[in-house]
Amino acid sequence: MTARSRDAATPRLENFPYRLSDNVRFGDLDPNQHVNNAVYATYFESSRVALVKDKANGLMPEGYGWVLVRLDIHFRYELHWPGTIELGLAVHKIGRTSVHFDQAVFSKGVCVASARSITVLVGAESRKPAPLPEDVIRNLQRWQGSGLSAE
Repeated sequence: MTARSRDAATPRLENFPYRLSDNVRFGDLDPNQHVNNAVYATYFESSRVALVKDKANGLMPEGYGWVLVRLDIHFRYELHWPGTIELGLAVHKIGRTSVHFDQAVFSKGVCVASARSITVLVGAESRKPAPLPEDVIRNLQRWQGSGLSAE
């Protein structure tokens, strides 16, 4: 980690109730020898997909799927290989058909990138937005946290 964002508010891992560990891969690097900006979208995808696809969380109703409709990434520090990262995720807002997530990537306890993402529940066949079932809403509430609220 070298270059730092000028923002004073920095997310903390404990603000994210869902956490996942991953590795920085050599293939994640760009010619500048830091993790390429596009790779962060993959890190954020990994934590969202791990959360919703885990059957124990009850977030995948039969006949439906989740579609990412927005991803806003804030790059805070450079990230280098080799290393491990912690991915944090918190439910920020539950809408009628959508879920807004706060997400972050941490290296050695420091937030190197954060994101706000929005996913929409869609019918598997219709591909149209569908209202969130009550049980999915209840199950999502377990993952609400302060996330990026300090920003």
